[in-house]
Amino acid sequence: MEYVDLQPFEEYVRRRGLVDERHLPYYRNWILRFLHSGFDRGKLAARDLLECFSDQLSRDAALEDWQIRQAMRAVELYLNVYLPQATGAEPGAGGGDGAVPQEPTRDRAAGTAVEQSEWEALRQMKELLKLRHYSPRTLQTYEMWVKQFFRYAGSRQMESNAPDTVRAWLSHLATKRKVAASTQNQAFNALIFLFRETLKTDLPDIASVRAKRGPRLPVVLTPEETQKLLSCTGGTIGLMLRLTYGGGLRVSETVRLRVQDLDFGHGSLMVRSGKGDKDRVTMLPESLVPQLKTHLERVRALHELDLSTGCGAVWLPGALARKYPNAPREWKWQYAFPAASLSVDPECATTRRHHVREQVLQRALKIAAGTADIPKRATVHTLRHSFATHLLMQGVNIREVQELLGHKNVETTMVYTHVVKEMSARPKSPLDLL
Repeated sequence: MEYVDLQPFEEYVRRRGLVDERHLPYYRNWILRFLHSGFDRGKLAARDLLECFSDQLSRDAALEDWQIRQAMRAVELYLNVYLPQATGAEPGAGGGDGAVPQEPTRDRAAGTAVEQSEWEALRQMKELLKLRHYSPRTLQTYEMWVKQFFRYAGSRQMESNAPDTVRAWLSHLATKRKVAASTQNQAFNALIFLFRETLKTDLPDIASVRAKRGPRLPVVLTPEETQKLLSCTGGTIGLMLRLTYGGGLRVSETVRLRVQDLDFGHGSLMVRSGKGDKDRVTMLPESLVPQLKTHLERVRALHELDLSTGCGAVWLPGALARKYPNAPREWKWQYAFPAASLSVDPECATTRRHHVREQVLQRALKIAAGTADIPKRATVHTLRHSFATHLLMQGVNIREVQELLGHKNVETTMVYTHVVKEMSARPKSPLDLL
């Protein structure tokens, strides 16, 4: 394996305070993995290298989501910020082997200053998102869109023509990349937050480029299709998918359930910090209680083993770990569906056991849908849609369904009434009565 000297890179990020000292060894390892990944860095542009590396990491089942995000941050910092000033290469051109930095030219220094200002704007946006308690998923999504926008904008002076650049990029998304209206609006919201909230830059008349999205009906399985699908799953993953359907959960809510959220006495599930940072109570299927109790016995044995090795402290949100120092090791706070292996928390460099990755459930359901030969685009979220629709078909009040799903407005829940109409007995065609 070719030796790569990353000492100049480490000195560069230390000098500018771009990476926490605790995380620097992990950044170094991700960059080394990227450099030895076999991609042709001499021919591919930086954005293509990043896409290839991201795809490679996503296929590694041993990696957690946060590890992939950390790896991509490390490689983007190396390619788009460090290398341009270190090697005199075009920003984002890829290539480079960690050579000792050379003195940049006058033009190159100006280009690097633009990239560093973009990096600073991104850092400020992320800090503001955290300050306002946006969810980690929203932070990740906004960061992705802003980085793509910066790559599209290049070294243009956006201070003077920001609205035109934003319009051009959103037009590029719609006409060239042909993204859906919801995807375009997601990118739009990210840029609005960047310019108006973070940079305090007005974007006049920018609302005119927000995409219009017509009404959409969700994909819903019939009760027979749902039974057939779930019968093709088993083990812990099958249990999680049944719980997702039986409680109307989102996939993120299922994987993040903790032991104390399963109330067997009342037959209920507590969903904490769901979408919109809201708590709610939903139903716990009685048929799953024996299997869940058996599963939790195995999880408790695994937790006690982790405690014996000093790795039994689970991650807690906010400042709960400081307020209740013993809570991370208590049984009630542990994840109900922990990951099979330990991992290092990037925020504090602590080795602990996280929850099962969402992709594991998505992949399992895709395989099950193929095995069951269901001719619909079924995802884990389809189970939530099916849960709501099947309750309405039973005659459950729509307000109760709204509470179980955690919808803020009943209008959101009303979409399932249209699906119920589609699934109900339809009048026969006059031709069939001849």
